[in-house]
Amino acid sequence: MSVTHGTAGDLKKGSYVVIDGEPCEVLSVSKSKPGKHGAAKIRVDARGIFDETRRSKIFPAGASVEIPIVDKRTGQVTSVMSSTVQIMDLETFDIFEIPLPKDKELANKLSPGVEVEYWTSMGRRKIVRIRGG
Repeated sequence: MSVTHGTAGDLKKGSYVVIDGEPCEVLSVSKSKPGKHGAAKIRVDARGIFDETRRSKIFPAGASVEIPIVDKRTGQVTSVMSSTVQIMDLETFDIFEIPLPKDKELANKLSPGVEVEYWTSMGRRKIVRIRGG
């Protein structure tokens, strides 16, 4: 299961939400007061975990929203190619390829034997940082 459900009114800065089918980290949440005939509205500004695109959406406060399950794991780099990095998960020992990070500083630090933290959510993976150094 890659998503769970919650309500828009429960979203906070730093939590996660699915907007337009993309898992996003919430950057800010603002709430408008209920009108004479309506419910309060929640405006969520977020950034895509994988594509870094900023998105905003307005929900009724009681609306059900999808919350992506973001699994933060540790792996070891086994090989670095021109556009991908081969990682071995240090818990399951599965080996897979992840696209090379867009952050050039992070990409330059990747070499065989380096431990990395990677996130997996909704069938996609991303290297987030170098572990222990």
